Amino acid sequence: MRRLRAEWEEQKVVLMAFPHEGTDWAKEGDLQKSYAPFVRIAQALAYSQTVYILCRNKTAISDLFCSKNRMVFIEMDYDDTWTRDYGPLSVEEGGEAKLLDFRFDGWGGKFRAELDDAVNRKLHRMGYFGTTPMESVDLVLEGGSIESDGAGTVLTTSQCLCNPNRNGGLSKTEVAEKLREHLGARRVLWLDHGYLAGDDTDSHIDTLARFVDPETIAYVRCDDPGDEHYEALRAMEEQLRSFRQPDGNPYRLVALPMPPVRMDKSGRRLPATYANFLIANRALLYPTYESPETDKAAGAIFAELFPDREIIPIPCNRLITQGGSLHCSTMQIFF
Repeated sequence: MRRLRAEWEEQKVVLMAFPHEGTDWAKEGDLQKSYAPFVRIAQALAYSQTVYILCRNKTAISDLFCSKNRMVFIEMDYDDTWTRDYGPLSVEEGGEAKLLDFRFDGWGGKFRAELDDAVNRKLHRMGYFGTTPMESVDLVLEGGSIESDGAGTVLTTSQCLCNPNRNGGLSKTEVAEKLREHLGARRVLWLDHGYLAGDDTDSHIDTLARFVDPETIAYVRCDDPGDEHYEALRAMEEQLRSFRQPDGNPYRLVALPMPPVRMDKSGRRLPATYANFLIANRALLYPTYESPETDKAAGAIFAELFPDREIIPIPCNRLITQGGSLHCSTMQIFF
């Protein structure tokens, strides 16, 4: 029986990809400034675990770091930096690790994705996953669209996984069968409400609600009736309250604050969310948005949820200008 590993299990590496001249990051006019959050994330992770860093020029990117300990720089061509959505998914089968390479189509064909879609196979051929087998799956599935409790429960959103722009618009029943077949999912918890303005992913679960442990879900809550998210996120909260653990008990729900509104230069709202945190081996990395009150409040919540990990804030205003945040920029891998 397969099972999709939970993020809090001991990881082998975290995969990242740095901006380069061919990405949309370069269109902002100063590629050097775009490196800052990626450097901060990689440095925070490398204190305790290995980080694979995709780049076009490993000399130039490695020179951004004072210490390169536990960092592996891999020259490769790719379309964009969001490894969460095209990196391999890690399952366990018969006590052995296995990697799954799902199709990536640029979030329903919104962006170019051919090079990103080929990254996992290239890394596997180059030996970066050792002797761990990797299976290619003819199904569009992004890592940010699913959450696992490590014991057979998958949390996701119908807006993304049943969207006609992925796999032609499968039904919940059809998607659940695919998740059972490939990820060993014994239960699928569907969120039918919740979104973030400025989000290109069609409501990825990792921007809205996350497993913290098998009994706890942290989620984004909006308390401002004048905010455009208010109704949808309140409906999402009610649905979360209706979910039950396999033993029939309700989940412990922990509300995360809503960051203040952040806009880009054109006046478009950006998808800022504290739910886009990363659980690492020895640390919990969480995004901040230059909002002292809510940044501090989120940090206090994470310190309570993860007492055995160092809580590390990562400034992510630059990341959300390109539509993602901290978790989107990383993919943990077990092999």
